[in-house]
Amino acid sequence: MATAGPADTDVDRKRRRLVWIGVIAFLSTWLLAFFRFFLPRTLFEPSTVFKIGYPSDYGLGVDTKFQQKYRIWVDRVPGRIFVIYAKCTHLGCTPDWKPSENKFKCPCHGSGYDSEGVNFEGPAPRPMDRAHVEVAPDGQILVDTSRLYQWPKGQASHFDDPGAFLSV
Repeated sequence: MATAGPADTDVDRKRRRLVWIGVIAFLSTWLLAFFRFFLPRTLFEPSTVFKIGYPSDYGLGVDTKFQQKYRIWVDRVPGRIFVIYAKCTHLGCTPDWKPSENKFKCPCHGSGYDSEGVNFEGPAPRPMDRAHVEVAPDGQILVDTSRLYQWPKGQASHFDDPGAFLSV
């Protein structure tokens, strides 16, 4: 009795093996992607509560050393220290501090803020927010950017609330 079909040659076995390897690799990749769907996608962001040093470390004016790391500016005026959250209230850009002009200027749409973060030009609807500040037990300034104080347009300011500034 003669066999039907082509002969089972070495080349055919290699091709069959290559096809099966491709099919298994494809199915394995999709199986891994299927299981990856059920794992949480977490973001490892910096803490919203951090220390920025002692009140005596800051002179009068705006200090920008924490702008890159925490997106804040430390502002000291006579009798007060407060922390401005560096986010434009128009579209959320990060304004630049212009020390020669003594103002914050948003590079996107031109909103201008004075040295205390109060808007005076451009499309920004309200002043920039201030972060909660308090003195930690070791005497350092403790900042919490998850608790912001605002001055909503046409409403009372929360900038004088306890926690919006430190008396020095």
